[in-house]
Amino acid sequence: MKILGIDPGSTVTGFGVVLLEQGRLSLVEAGAFRLTRFPDLPQRLNRAAAGIRELLERHTPDDVCVERVFQHANVHSALVLAHVRGAVLAEIGRVGLPLNEYTALQIKKALVGQGHAGKEQVRAMVQHLLGLRTLPRPHDVSDALAVAICHAHTGASRRRWGMT
Repeated sequence: MKILGIDPGSTVTGFGVVLLEQGRLSLVEAGAFRLTRFPDLPQRLNRAAAGIRELLERHTPDDVCVERVFQHANVHSALVLAHVRGAVLAEIGRVGLPLNEYTALQIKKALVGQGHAGKEQVRAMVQHLLGLRTLPRPHDVSDALAVAICHAHTGASRRRWGMT
């Protein structure tokens, strides 16, 4: 099963593609789209959508998962993030894949075992679980990989046991 994890952001959108075969995870590709190069919101949204579209076409994932955003301190930033997230979700909908969403609490619990783990703990577990030599950087990339790993641990097992 090939899983695309996405961490939508207003300035950087991280992505990670992992492969789950016979209970083992491996990294296929990971990276980020830098949206700050585009000062106009429509250009940012277009870049985010085009990047996700290209990933979906190149990797043809079985499942796509996105981190669910539940709060943000700055209203303007939250609105921009919501627009970027909408562009990402529209591309997922365009190809007809079901959306799998996980909160930060669910992701941390699936990877570290507790929902209040720090970013460095999550990043270290991503490195360990994927057998990477170095920590994935920036945080947007490790967060996207964490979403994909969370789905591999929870979504795949729910489906295997007929719980979805």
